[in-house]
Formats: sequence, C-alpha cells, structure tokens
Amino acid sequence: MPPDPLALLRSRSYLALLVLAAIIGVPVSAVAYFFLALVSKMQGWIFTDLPKGLGFHGEPLWWPIPPLVLAGVLVALTLRYLPGKGGHSPADGFKAGEGPPSPIELPGIVLAAFATLSLGVVLGPEAPLIAIGGGLGVIAVRLVKRDAPPRTTTVVAAAGSFAAISALFGSPLLAAFLLMEASGLAGAMLELVLVPGLLAAGIGSLVFIGLDAWTGLGTFSLAIPGLPHVGSPTGAEFGWALAIGVMAVLLGSGIRWLGLFLRPHVERRLLLATPVVGLAVAGLAIAFAAGTGKGSSEVLFSGQSALPSFISHSASYTVGALLLLIACKGLAYGLSLSSFRGGPTFPAMFLGAAGGHLPGLPLVYGVAMGIGAMTVVMLRLPLTSVLLATLLLASDSLEVIPLVIVAVVVAYVLSARLAPTPAQTPASAQGTPSASEDATAPAAAQSG
Repeated sequence: MPPDPLALLRSRSYLALLVLAAIIGVPVSAVAYFFLALVSKMQGWIFTDLPKGLGFHGEPLWWPIPPLVLAGVLVALTLRYLPGKGGHSPADGFKAGEGPPSPIELPGIVLAAFATLSLGVVLGPEAPLIAIGGGLGVIAVRLVKRDAPPRTTTVVAAAGSFAAISALFGSPLLAAFLLMEASGLAGAMLELVLVPGLLAAGIGSLVFIGLDAWTGLGTFSLAIPGLPHVGSPTGAEFGWALAIGVMAVLLGSGIRWLGLFLRPHVERRLLLATPVVGLAVAGLAIAFAAGTGKGSSEVLFSGQSALPSFISHSASYTVGALLLLIACKGLAYGLSLSSFRGGPTFPAMFLGAAGGHLPGLPLVYGVAMGIGAMTVVMLRLPLTSVLLATLLLASDSLEVIPLVIVAVVVAYVLSARLAPTPAQTPASAQGTPSASEDATAPAAAQSG
C-alpha cells in the first residue's frame, strides 16, 4: 500500500476498484434479495400454508417442534461435513480481523443460514449476508484477475458485504456504519476502503427497491411506521434511560452467558445436541403460545418482520404476557446462539423493544432506549446501536437521541466492566499484522 493514501485515491487503479465495486454491487445485492425472499416464502409455507394444507384450522400448538428439530439436524450435518463450519458462531457477536470466507466455505454458510432462518430459529439474516457478500466479492475478484493483490480482494469483498446488507436496516448508511465500526476501520485508510463499500451499498439499495417493484416480493428492510409523536424528554425519562441501560445489561449478559456456556457442550455432540436445542426452542415457543393465546411466531424467528406489528399492537399485551415473551424469547435466543448460524442483531432489537414497555414511559422513548441498550450489549458497537435506534424512529430522532445515548453508554460501559477479561497473548505469538493490513479488513466483520 502506498505510504500516501491521497496518492492511492488519485490513482487509476483506485478508479478501477470503484468501478469493480459498483459492478459487484448489482449481482451481490440481487443474490441477497432473493435469498431473503426465499427465506420469507419458506417461513410462510412451513408455518402457515402447510398446516392449512394438512387440514388444521390455524397452526397447531405443537407445530414448531418438527421444523425446529429439522433445523437442528440440517445445521448439525452442515457444520460437521461441509468446509467452514457454516461460518462464525453468533455467540461471539461480530468478529473483526478474520477476513471474508473462501469460496469453498460459501455453500456451508448458505445452507446453515437458510435452515436456521427458514425453520424458526431465533437469529437474524445480517451476519450470513455479510459473509455471503464478502465471499461473492472474493469470487468476483478471482474471475476478473486471479493474481489480484490480497488488499484488493479484501476491499472488494468488503464492498460485497456492504451491498448484501444495504437495505436490511432501512438505510445503506446504517449498514455501512455497522461494518465500519465492527471492523475497526480508522485513520487515513478509512475513506479509501469505505468509499467502494458505500458505492456498492447505494447501488445495492437501488437494486432492492427495483426488485421489489418488479417482483412484488417485498423490500425486506426494517421499518417502523406510524408511531405516535412524542415531545421533549423530561428528567424522569433520563432516569428511565439509566434504568433501561442497567436492565439491558442483566438480560443481555444472561443471554450471552447461556449461549457461550452451552456452545462447547453442543459442539462435542453436534449431531445429537443441535436437534435437542431446536426442540428446546420449540418448547419455549409452545409455552408462550399456551400461556398467552398468541402465536408462537412471537418467540420464533429473528423478530425483524414481527417488530413493527408488535410495537403497533403492544397495547394488547398484558404485563404478564410481556414478561413471558421476554423470558421465552430471551432463552430461545441464548439457545440459538449456542448452536445455530445467523446474526445476533434483530433478536436483541426485538427484546429491547419488548423491555422498553415500562409504566409512565412514552412508547417511542421506551422502544428506542430498549433497542439501543440491548443492541450494544449483544454487539458491543455503541455508535451503531445509537444510530440503529434513532434512525428506525426517524420522525422523533431529535427527541429520542439524547435518551438513547444515555441508555447505550450505561449499557456499554457496565457490560464491558462485567465481561471477563480476555487472556493476553504475546504479539509475537499472534503474528501481529501491520497497520496497513489492519486498515483494509472491513469484510471481516462477520458472524454466522
């Protein structure tokens, strides 16, 4: 890498890199769109159409058991027999510094993610899409120029990841910010790596919009419309921000501990334990449905598509139903982290929104603070967590952002203090990379 980043920015090779990133953004975002569309169709067919086709009037109470056990079997077989072990474990959150997956690992990542997402496991699609986008970027570079420098491959793989999740959070800027913060990009090289990714994300977002208009399958992006307007925050609401930050740490740390505690036990008996975990997730969904009369889908899945409806109809939940939902979905989330492959973001957001329903606190404030606090506990990305909570509530972003910042900072600092101190490894034993190599690894922000 040239010592002067400005010289690289002015070079013809960098312009060629931008063109390649723009071209890659189209097929990668199309693959991501149809992957999400297929997952959505499979979810509807398995949990809605199939019970009706078999003559049931609605979903039977026991229905989640077969899909969740099947998910455990398919994911276990994928992790055991296909290269790459289906990608990173979501119990580790977003990991930086490990680079995009190799092409031979992509089939396992796709299969594990598809089984996880379509069969009701409590994980989201963002981490598999990041990995798939990065892997497709690597393939594209090898097709164009097999002897391309490793740094070029890394930057283009990052652009593929940007494009894959460009519309998932409702804004390509938010998706780009998540990857930027998760990868630890900083310094003069930040813009050089970020610009191709932003270009690919912008094009990817346009592709999502165009494919929705063409196919009518949906945008598959998170949006929460129609929320009531709120006024300026008060001192009491700042007090709630402190309390929500603390409560999020207790809930999120317990979920993370459960996932990390169970993971080694599951990995030792992969083919047997993973279906058992799937059965336990199904049991939690059944318990919630039996106890409240509501659908098991409130507990199952990532919560991405259910979040807007849940917030809009939250008044129909009693205090007991909300507590049972938080308990069942929280346990199902921790179990899913231990065994399956997917992203950790959307279940954390759903739980944060559910936990933000507090007495005397306006709904919009509670939802925003809950989402921000729970997300930062699970992802350890404070800036992304603030942006995520406020951009979802764009009409009231100026009013809610001070409260969200307080809740996120409290949750982030407290969770960091409670987290176990990682073992220190000498730099010589790690083979510490150079600063320039570190600065060009945004595609490494993957889990699942």
